[in-house]
Amino acid sequence: MAEKPKRPLSAYMLWLNSAREQIKKENPGIKVTEIAKKGGELWRGMKDKSEWEYKAAKMKDEYNKQMQDFERNGGSKDAGTKKKKGAKKVVKKSKKKDSEDEDDESGDESD
Repeated sequence: MAEKPKRPLSAYMLWLNSAREQIKKENPGIKVTEIAKKGGELWRGMKDKSEWEYKAAKMKDEYNKQMQDFERNGGSKDAGTKKKKGAKKVVKKSKKKDSEDEDDESGDESD
């Protein structure tokens, strides 16, 4: 069975991938986190984002087609989700048990 298609990048991420090297050039020694911050500032300041929005929409259409093919060929929407090894199941206490515990604790304090 084929692997589940990866989700497409957003318009911002497409733009950031293309602008990353220029941001590094203009700001030598800049940290990765600072590149993202600077990119966010530049993106918010952009007047015309239509080129990137168009590319993102095109990629999303392609992704949707790939997902339809994937599901038609026996893949499920949950195929890409994996349980982490060592993940523990959380067991909830019943409300009755919780209230009994509180009563016990308050009883201890009155002694």
